[in-house]
Amino acid sequence: MTGSHDPAMLTKAETLVEALPYLQRYAGRTFVVKYGGHAMGDPDLAHDFAEDVVLLKAVGINPVVVHGGGPQIGNMLKKLGVESRFVDGLRVTDKATAEVAEMVLSGAINKEIVRWIAGAGGKAIGISGKDGGLVTARKVQRTTRDPDSQIEQVVDLGFVGEPSHVDTNVIKTISDAGMIPVIAPIAVGEDGDTYNINADTMAGAIAAALGAARLFLLTDVTGVLDKQKNLLTDLRPADIEVLQQDGTISGGMIPKLETCVHAVEAGCEAAVVLDGRVPHAMLLEIFTSRGAGTLIRK
Repeated sequence: MTGSHDPAMLTKAETLVEALPYLQRYAGRTFVVKYGGHAMGDPDLAHDFAEDVVLLKAVGINPVVVHGGGPQIGNMLKKLGVESRFVDGLRVTDKATAEVAEMVLSGAINKEIVRWIAGAGGKAIGISGKDGGLVTARKVQRTTRDPDSQIEQVVDLGFVGEPSHVDTNVIKTISDAGMIPVIAPIAVGEDGDTYNINADTMAGAIAAALGAARLFLLTDVTGVLDKQKNLLTDLRPADIEVLQQDGTISGGMIPKLETCVHAVEAGCEAAVVLDGRVPHAMLLEIFTSRGAGTLIRK
């Protein structure tokens, strides 16, 4: 992160033009971007996101997009009259819910992002973890503690998985052909069943397997804040452990940071938690001195 500009003072044109020399130092490298949250539902932010991804490709970076879609899955389940139950933020997924999740993620959302990128002048191919054997999943196991007896119980989340193996050949083939892979977090399990995977987890595993220069998690928050609500711009795994123990980090930020730590410890150079509601947040993170989010590295 270099430069001296205040991100709030930058116009769209300045953001795109002035970012170029800083982005070019990453030519030939890979950026994995997890895209989701409210930014997905805002047409202006969606356009900015697609513009940024196309720019990355134009300067020689290989962007890989992994998208979520929890709210959209929830909306579709409501329309179909299917009730959702969550454990530790993960949707309990029976066979019917898994089929709806795949339909929404690999269908409508995936192809809409492909369309946005095409509209910004790029070429994208929408796939899921199933395609080309990209991701093999294993069933997620969770335990909960009964508040009265304090006995731990295993909770069956159904068809919720996590990556057990990533074969990057299909991603490299798409990228080498000058196109941008857009990946839905659905994969075949070791048992042959279809599993829904948390998009952050999927992106982290792919970033590690690719040895990506950056993993960007675009979220609905500014980044990691201290107890005075100031943005923490640079963290190491040991810092995160301390912040979690003293309660500075809590709730949904914990699994996001765990994903970042796992990614950087497994081969990704650095991960960044960013506010996807900020126009051109990825570019601002790369070329401003303060950055636009929280950078995690070893």
